[in-house]
Amino acid sequence: MKTEQNSWIAGKGWSNGPLGKMGKEAQLVLVFGGSALMKEQLEFDAIKQAYPNAHLLGCSTAGEILGTQVRDDSLALTAVKFNFSGVQGTQIGIAGTSSSYEAGKRLANAIEKRGLRHLFVLSDGLSVNGSELVKGLASGLPKGVSITGGLSGDGPRFKETFVFFDAPPETGIVAAIGLYGDKLKVGYGSLGGWDPFGPYRTITGSKNNVLYEMDGKNALDLYKEYLGDQAKGLPATGLLFPLEVKVKEGDRPVVRTILSVDEKEKSMTFAGDVPEGATARLMKANFERLVDGSLGAAQASRQGLGAFDAELAILISCVGRKLVLAQKTEEEVEAVRDVLGSKAALTGFYSYGEIAPFVGGGACELHNQTMTITALAEER
Repeated sequence: MKTEQNSWIAGKGWSNGPLGKMGKEAQLVLVFGGSALMKEQLEFDAIKQAYPNAHLLGCSTAGEILGTQVRDDSLALTAVKFNFSGVQGTQIGIAGTSSSYEAGKRLANAIEKRGLRHLFVLSDGLSVNGSELVKGLASGLPKGVSITGGLSGDGPRFKETFVFFDAPPETGIVAAIGLYGDKLKVGYGSLGGWDPFGPYRTITGSKNNVLYEMDGKNALDLYKEYLGDQAKGLPATGLLFPLEVKVKEGDRPVVRTILSVDEKEKSMTFAGDVPEGATARLMKANFERLVDGSLGAAQASRQGLGAFDAELAILISCVGRKLVLAQKTEEEVEAVRDVLGSKAALTGFYSYGEIAPFVGGGACELHNQTMTITALAEER
């Protein structure tokens, strides 16, 4: 596997010189960037011309990762040439959260299945129920095919997000690439690092990913009580206090982040399901455990590669982690570098949700507030 990386920064242009050193050899180009740049399709034609034979996949972000650097409102580009593996992909429109399962199923059905090893997916970050999207994807894929990816971002604004595959960036898009070949090795890991606090409460009123009541009380009012003055900044400040949800006793809890608040209905919309009957409690940040979570996710992804060293790693970390880590955000990326080594090309973005199986096995899930890593290598 060969990679070429570059970043576009306003006022400076491409930091590593002109694009296209890999040129026609590139099979895949990943581009993650600020939502304004995606909306303007900045440098999009130049990227297509520089890598004429490559599939282009990317999305808007809440921060871009390239190497161990984290930037805002830049373009992070990684061109990839596989030695033995193939890439195919597609994109579809999604009408809204209620059609998320069908969108996932349609996307999976559009992907060639023969030789498929892994599916990497990027979704609109606002008009989707991530839990249902993942279920739909899984329903249309052969057993043994792993899924990872994430929900696109828009910084702390929650206004509009963009996704693209071989087309200009648009809102309301879900895109996926299939990776093919027996020599492809895929490792993944997804861990958080947040501390739960307060009592468990039972969700007594919800519909899919919209929460109305907990313990028979209005959930938004309860949430505001905990947030205090920070409630004025919802939904952005809700990123600092995600919800831990456990559907039934014995299940692994999942973490859910607020996407929007409806003051008229007194409801909160989350990135994934918050089913009635589940128990939930608030979480808060623990700086050291956030970095440890990144370290653990990197270790899990490294183990998934067996005897092979990571050659490319796609890091998708939640925007809430970035808000907490602030000036020390790069510490969680550096923790990944320490595990995967200097030979791995690191790229990725800060998201509104992360998609991966649980560490240690199990079905693929939508996660929030995690660092999720997809590590790739090829058998020589």
